[in-house]
Amino acid sequence: MRLTVIGTGYLGLTHAVCMADLGHQVLAIDVDPDKITKAARGEVPFFEPGLEPLLRKSLEAGRLGFTSSYEEIARFGEAHFLCVGTPQDDGDGGADLRYVHDAADALAAHLSSRCLIVGKSTVPVGTARHVLARVRQAAPAADQVEVAWNPEFLREGFAVQDSLRPDRLVFGVTSAWAEGLLREIYAQPLAAGVPGLVMDLETAELVKVSANAFLATKISFINAMAEVCEAAGADVVRLAEALSHDERIGRRSLVPGLGFGGGCLPKDIRAFRATAMSLGVESVVSLLGEVDAINRGRRVRVADLARQAAGGSLAGKRVAVLGVAFKPNSDDIRDSPSLDVCDRLMREGALVSAHDPVAMAAAARARPDLRFARTAAEAAAGADVVLHLTEWPEYRAIEPAVLGRVVSRRIIIDARCALDAGLWRAAGWTVLMLGQ
Repeated sequence: MRLTVIGTGYLGLTHAVCMADLGHQVLAIDVDPDKITKAARGEVPFFEPGLEPLLRKSLEAGRLGFTSSYEEIARFGEAHFLCVGTPQDDGDGGADLRYVHDAADALAAHLSSRCLIVGKSTVPVGTARHVLARVRQAAPAADQVEVAWNPEFLREGFAVQDSLRPDRLVFGVTSAWAEGLLREIYAQPLAAGVPGLVMDLETAELVKVSANAFLATKISFINAMAEVCEAAGADVVRLAEALSHDERIGRRSLVPGLGFGGGCLPKDIRAFRATAMSLGVESVVSLLGEVDAINRGRRVRVADLARQAAGGSLAGKRVAVLGVAFKPNSDDIRDSPSLDVCDRLMREGALVSAHDPVAMAAAARARPDLRFARTAAEAAAGADVVLHLTEWPEYRAIEPAVLGRVVSRRIIIDARCALDAGLWRAAGWTVLMLGQ
């Protein structure tokens, strides 16, 4: 099929590449000419395992192209995927929909025949109906233009897998024609057994934000239990292990530690909270407010532990930070818990040296005042305290005895509860973990 993708950020570029890999002809558009130029050269401007080779494969096969012309994509596509960002509004914390509206308006002006606009961006419930009315009013094709919502469920570090082999496909539609078109687009994953769930527009919009809200609640719950464990002298890691054997609860995301960050989860739960507030659903407003507060509190707790480990004051103390990306297998530093902790330590006078396998370039642009080291050992040289803040496999592979030779004091705070504490203690380290 002939598909277009509007927006070539993380979501849009990934979707365009993966749709081309499924065999479709794809034309992607962006208002940023630099993004278009780099993508057309086969360059991915962010770290995502497996995406760049797939981009180059699709370019070489002639199934993927890039443009800056809305007139061109309107002529080209049977279905137009809306993949623009919905950042957090500076006012009420809700979703800023200006890019959604701008993209829909720019496309609508050139739509002269029947087509489907497919929203993938995470939006407040009710947005799809508003976009539908807005587009039909502006488009020459009027009522021949339909809108569907097909939310994305990408995990950074696994985006290619989640695009080609998702755990479910959600189709929010208003007609059998729209459903049929989406089933044709996703024929391969559907034939492979991926469930296709058909529903109304509003329910489809709620699926993504509800999933993120539940995930955030699960993470914040185990971190709240970590506080209880610290107060009671218990072990949150063993507690989480015991809870995970209950099939009603499960193991995934029941991981205590520094908490969540990134460009999606924090933004989405705050936007969902703003939506719930506008709908008058106070129970969800209260719940998500507490989830967010627990998550933010983890960062404060790690800074407190670092201060205690440094003897009560961080002024002039050397602190090594392992990991600045918000999660492993990503160079995303948006709302990074690690960088938040670094900021807190530096405000108290600590001399912070940080390392990350892939995110240092992005972090250096955002935090030019933070010192970065080429290796974990270089970051730890002379350190009074070492902080493990992003659970990269590289850090779990560190030999504690070897790292112990370069530090000033063998104290490590494992804020991700991911290291082998026994191994580190056997090498003479004091190991501090959240929830123990």
